[in-house]
Amino acid sequence: QVQLVESGGGLVQAGDSLRLSCAASGRTFNTYSMGWFRQAPGKEREFVAAISWVGGITYYEDAVKGRFTISRDNAKNTVYLQMNSLKPEDTAAYYCAAKIRGISATTLRNRHEYDNWGQGTQVTVSS
Repeated sequence: QVQLVESGGGLVQAGDSLRLSCAASGRTFNTYSMGWFRQAPGKEREFVAAISWVGGITYYEDAVKGRFTISRDNAKNTVYLQMNSLKPEDTAAYYCAAKIRGISATTLRNRHEYDNWGQGTQVTVSS
């Protein structure tokens, strides 16, 4: 088990950038694949990006490809989501999640596969 704490959300204008961070507790962070999900009011939680525990393989939801970048720093037990060229439709609560030894795209895109979740951080993009 890992505990996850997100930070970095805020209110920005369309076209701005934000970097979300997710700090994980525990000494086994490097055995977890990490994902970012988001949930807008009245909508289901949806996949945004993921990075595998081995090889650093990354996956992205189509709407964020080329604008968002997921990365991880195992020495700091932290995963990041760099969000550029933000759009009003990116407005949501963003959650990070951990999946032990997950590797496939099918697994890491599925929110039901994740074992641990953070409390979320709000991102609001004004037009």
